[in-house]
Amino acid sequence: MQITQNVIIAGVSHLQENFDYSMEELVHLAAADNLKVVTQVRQHLDHINNQFYFGQGKVQEIKHLAQYYNIQLVIVNDELSPSQVRNLEKATQLQFLDRTELILQVFAQRAHSRQAQLQVAIAQLQYQLPRIHPSGNPLDQQRGHGGLANRGAGESQLELNRRTIRQQINKLQQDLRHVRQTLDIQSNRRQSTHLPQVALVGYTNAGKSTTMNGLLSLANESVAKQVLVKDQLFATLDTSIRKISLPQMPDFLISDTVGFISKLPHNLIEAFRSTLAEAQTADLLIQVVDASSPQLPQMLDTTQQALTAIGIHNKPMIYAYNKADRTNNFVKPEIIGNSIYYSALQTSSLKTLINLIYKHLFKQYHVMKVLIPFADKKLHHYIHQLIIQRQEYTFAGTIYQLFVSPQQALKLQKYQLN
Repeated sequence: MQITQNVIIAGVSHLQENFDYSMEELVHLAAADNLKVVTQVRQHLDHINNQFYFGQGKVQEIKHLAQYYNIQLVIVNDELSPSQVRNLEKATQLQFLDRTELILQVFAQRAHSRQAQLQVAIAQLQYQLPRIHPSGNPLDQQRGHGGLANRGAGESQLELNRRTIRQQINKLQQDLRHVRQTLDIQSNRRQSTHLPQVALVGYTNAGKSTTMNGLLSLANESVAKQVLVKDQLFATLDTSIRKISLPQMPDFLISDTVGFISKLPHNLIEAFRSTLAEAQTADLLIQVVDASSPQLPQMLDTTQQALTAIGIHNKPMIYAYNKADRTNNFVKPEIIGNSIYYSALQTSSLKTLINLIYKHLFKQYHVMKVLIPFADKKLHHYIHQLIIQRQEYTFAGTIYQLFVSPQQALKLQKYQLN
């Protein structure tokens, strides 16, 4: 990774329970944007300073540290108001980047599909809109004179800039609607196959993509079908959908969705609502969590908040505690209720996970034996589209042992063998 700039990160705890972890996360976010954190500045305040975010003494400390390390950029661990950014930059002659803008920059780098690129561009413009401010040039603030006849003739540069951005947002939203229409058609086609759908969700860098690739390997899928895996926050933003096919078992679809993070900007959650549509329509969610992380409860809470924000409630879910091999008490994959403790790098773990998926997805399926006369070719053709576990030929016809859904069993009921 090529480091483009050295930076300082700074934050105010203001009664945050997870302040230390959010600062650690900010270091990783900076690294994802090719920035190297040289030092950190922390302050405990009961209330944020409305003018500078920090107390004025801390502002001067940041200025002196930046001079000492020859640094021009400071990243702040919260979303700053437009006036706070202006006041900080005026007081220190430094550039300030808040957590939201940093996340937007990382997302912009990771967006590869047309949909993701449009979503990030819209979120960036929505973030910029309230942050446009006058340049200080008096010509930018011209006003019309001469009564009603000239009303509007002196529109300020500030208003023009805001109007231009709104027009850009509207154009991008229109383009995004066209892209979504195509994706909706593809989604409807997948749903028309009646294959159950599973969506991997959870905190960024918890191991969703590694888990998906492991399941694809169990299904003997080619390396070309595997998704990008990288030890980096938001390594990919694009939802990947694959089919899992195992011998003598029903097929299902699995999707790897964008990861979550604490303080994820609201605009980004809204922008990526369509990307997370696979999670909304899924029959089963698998929430992948880093079992070795001290912040495990916060990760679970952040994911739940994000799912609630996009309208996902009461969806069947498996809690998949990945990286359990990094904990002290891990011996083998273990299932406890709707939870599994496993390692996405371990074949036995992946087999245990996929069995748990089948147990949830196909809990109404059962084994059924039927005898089909040789002459009923249409019924034989239908059965060969089902899950055949075994078959044998007799004088009366073909005996099939099938793994069937309740609807399939009903259709074959009169051919069932005791």
